[in-house]
Parts: sequence; structure tokens; C-alpha cells
Amino acid sequence: MSRPEGPTAPPGQPESYWMATAPPAEPYPPLTTDIEVEVVVIGGGIAGLSTAWELIDAGRSVAVLEADRLAAGVTGYTTAKVSALHTLVYDRLRRTRGAEGARLFARSQQEAVERVVAVASAVGVDCDLERRPAFTYVTDPGACESVRAEAEAAREAGLAASYVEETGLPFAVAGAVRVEDQAQFHPRTYLLALAEDLRERGGRLYEHTRVTGLAEGAPCRVTTENGCVVTAGDVVVATHYPVFDRALLFTRLSPRRELVLAAAIPARDDPGGMYITREDRTRSVRTAPHGPEQRLLIVTGESFTPGAGDVGRRYAALADWTRERFPAARMLYHWAAQDNDSTDTVPLVGPFHPGARHTYVATGFGGWGMSGGVMAGRLLTDLICDRGIPSWADLYDPRRLRSTVREAPGFLKHQAVVGRHFLGDRLRPTHVGSVAEIAPGTGALVRTGGEKCAVYRHDDGTLRAVSARCTHLGCLVAFNATERTWECPCHGSRFDTDGAVLQGPAIRPLDGRTVEEE
Repeated sequence: MSRPEGPTAPPGQPESYWMATAPPAEPYPPLTTDIEVEVVVIGGGIAGLSTAWELIDAGRSVAVLEADRLAAGVTGYTTAKVSALHTLVYDRLRRTRGAEGARLFARSQQEAVERVVAVASAVGVDCDLERRPAFTYVTDPGACESVRAEAEAAREAGLAASYVEETGLPFAVAGAVRVEDQAQFHPRTYLLALAEDLRERGGRLYEHTRVTGLAEGAPCRVTTENGCVVTAGDVVVATHYPVFDRALLFTRLSPRRELVLAAAIPARDDPGGMYITREDRTRSVRTAPHGPEQRLLIVTGESFTPGAGDVGRRYAALADWTRERFPAARMLYHWAAQDNDSTDTVPLVGPFHPGARHTYVATGFGGWGMSGGVMAGRLLTDLICDRGIPSWADLYDPRRLRSTVREAPGFLKHQAVVGRHFLGDRLRPTHVGSVAEIAPGTGALVRTGGEKCAVYRHDDGTLRAVSARCTHLGCLVAFNATERTWECPCHGSRFDTDGAVLQGPAIRPLDGRTVEEE
């Protein structure tokens, strides 16, 4: 019988560098009364705040509802590359969407890069914005043709792309795509400045306001957890993973988590760009300003499905990889990021579902939410304000029908994974036979009273039990011993050890249960 994974100690402080170093922010109040606005934006990450800012700039009255804190969810745990080079997307788009589809994708994403630069200047925020080239590299000579093809496709799509065999990395690569004039920044500092500018211009921002209901119509009505109602002409759902299932977008989104390490390195070791490879379960490298004669090295990788376990060992593998290639690295922080991949690669931004008239969604950014979220803000504002439909609107439209065949392999693979967890986890024996086997600081599923419960033992030995069924669609959760969270492997919902929702699409906590020591 397998025992629960024990506690681990990844290097550095268990905190996002962006969360730890952003300027102090005054909290925004929760919504405590009914209000009426022209547009309500659900979600206070980069997609939500960018959309709200663009709408305010267009003269609309806007409210932003955030379940936790602004810029503190997925956006607060990103690697913060603002790039139009998304690994190897252009060669695939050229084959599946044609040369025009690839061109529209490149144009929309590069315009998002430039929009970040322009908005940062407009609001006057010092967010460590730097222009850097972006690279997708391979170390396997057998994979060079893929990056050659990507460089050609990206160049044809309009980016300043080239194929190179030398980079600033401290190790040899077999080949790489290089795209000039990309950007990197401090995402939380940037977004807190946008939020303050929104407030000063009449925008209403509410934290700790979880949305639980949406009634579409003319107008729409959004209901919060505490019963307050927002009446609005239009609604934008920008919660990373949509919290409403009426569009069945959960069938087209696959969640994944990646680990992040941040370390101080001498400035002379700065590789001078933003790098990514799909080799070694993904490795992403970039730096940020970090005091005199130093840079902050940010390394991301070890992609895995939420609830997959072995997180401690994955951190160790990422740390070993980092120290081997950057021997002078002094580990400072570690955290994890979560993303959603759409089954056909392209984000889902536009009308929420085929019958939608006043509801919109932004999701499926596939790890590129910085440029994608900014692009979404501009696209949705154009649609809501009827300023003319952007030429790339059809490319991102969630209602797109021609992608059905294209999506089939990814769709079927995702549904097979979900089905395996939904049925297989119920048939599989419990992780432990009794609560006595659960060590302090760990959790496991235990069958008690004919039901599987998720049981966590605090460091002081006391127990906390909750239902093991995710409140989204009922898959069984699994324990992440490193972050001490319960995670749903089907759609990525995450809960703390008391059952409170940390990350959707779930909007309700895990129900409490009672267990006894045996």
C-alpha cells in the first residue's frame, strides 16, 4: 500500500518573488451592497485588469470582482515574460490555420507586447520593464528541424525572427528561434498601478468577493457569495479557468502546474534574453534586476498535472538543473504556477458561448498569459464597445467551429485523462488504510463510513477531514505535500487543508467531515 508523500524542503523562501517584492498595496474592500455598472469583470489578474483598464479608457463604467486579492492569483505566480514567441506555435498554426492565421496570431501578440510598454508609460509605473530577445531552443541535434521550421514560420508571420545556433546561455544549444523586441516586467507592480489608475478614473474594485452566480440577459445579473448582486450590461469572465460551466469550456482546457525557482546570480552570468525549451519537462530561463552587480535568475519547469504528486522531487530536479548550469546561483525563492492549455493551442477569447449576447470569456492562454491577457483586454473592449471587430477576433473566438476536427486529438486525450481520474480513482484502493498512517504535515485519502475523505494531519497531530470530492464536477482530489494543498487532477481546482477554494473552477469549498483516530 502506497503511503502519502512526506514533507519536503525546496530551496529558498516558499513565496513568489513578485508577491514578496511588489510595493505595499492598500486593500480594496469586499462588495457589501448591490451595485449597477455598464460592465462587470470577474477576475483581477492580468486579463481582468487589462480588460477593465481598456474599458475605462473607452469611457465605460466598470466594476472588478476578485475572489482573493488583485494580481495575487495566477498572475502573481507567473514568470512574467511578455512575448509573441510561444515555444513552437507558428509552424503548427501555419499548418492548421494557414499563413493568415499565423500572421494574425503574431500581430495580435506583438501588439500586446507593445501595449504593455505603452500602458506602463501612460500610468507612470516603474515595473522593471526591459526589452529582451526571446528564444525557443533545443539541445538535441535531432530536433533542430523543428526550430528551423518555427523560425521560418514566425518570420513569415511578421515577427523579427531568425534561426541561430549560439545564445547567451552558459551551455551549448543545437539550435534556437530568436525573436527580437520582446519584454519582461514585474507583473504585480504593473497591475497594482493599473488598479490604482482604474480607481482614480472611477473604476470600482472589490477584493475577497467570490462570484457564485450569473444570470444572462439585458441586463445581466452577477451574484456574489454573500448575496450581493451586480447589475451590468456586459459581463467578462476572466477567472483564468471559467467558473461557470454553461459553455462546457472545461472539456477544452487542460490544467498544468510548473515549478519556479528564483536565485541571485552575478550580473556577468546574465544570459541576456528569455529562453524556453520543451526538453526536460520544460525549462524556462530569464532574469530580472536584483541590486548592484546582480541579477535575479528565474527558472521554470517540471510541468505536471495538478495532484500528480512528487512535487518535492520535481523541485529537487529543477534545482539540480539550475545549479549545474549556473553554479554561482544562490537560491532565494520558490513557488508554483498554474496554466490552462486549450486543446487546439489558441486561447479562447470572445463571446462566452454560441447564444451569448452580453457575456464574454478570456481563458486558455497556455502559459503565455502576459501577452494573452493584454491581447484579451483589447479584443474584448473592441467587442463590447462595438469599435469594430479586430481582424483576429475569429482566430480566438470560443465558438469557433472549424477547430472541431483540429481539436479532436487534444480533446480526446484530455477527456481520457479526466475519465481515468473520475472512474479510476474511485476504483483504486484508498491511499492509506487508516488515519493512523498519516504523518504530521501530510494528507491522504481514507475510506471512512463508506466514503473517501481527504484527511490532513497538522504538525501538532490534530486531524482535519473534508470530502474528497471536488465541488466542481466530483473528481477525487489528491494531496500536494510540498504546498500542503488538495488538488483536483481533472480540472485543476485547488483547496487548502481546511477545504477552502484556492483556485477554480470550483467555487464552493470541500465539505467538512469527521474522522477519529483508530
